Amino acid sequence: MWAVRLLFLECAALAGLTFWLVVLDVTGDSAHLGVAVALTVFAALGVAAIFFVARGLARRTRGARGPAIVVQLFTIATGGFLVQVGPLWLGVVLILLGVLTALLIVLPSSTRALGID
Repeated sequence: MWAVRLLFLECAALAGLTFWLVVLDVTGDSAHLGVAVALTVFAALGVAAIFFVARGLARRTRGARGPAIVVQLFTIATGGFLVQVGPLWLGVVLILLGVLTALLIVLPSSTRALGID
């Protein structure tokens, strides 16, 4: 269940970022509006994808495990990027969150709960 909770936390954090991007789209410079809107749409799609993966994992759907691991790989990669360009603390938090969640997803108890074992 902790893996599911952490996935929903990631979903909520990305939803907050999406909201912030919408605010920036509305109040920002219109020189690069197309790129800004595209980024906002991709973030919103990410929120939906993570939500459905977390919900599937909460319902113990076997097929949700693989996408949940992929989400964590993206989280770890994003953290690695932030470690290089800053802010360092956020990058470290994302790497730790991704590793912890992925570890929880592949633990034997999670495997048994999903009926994979």
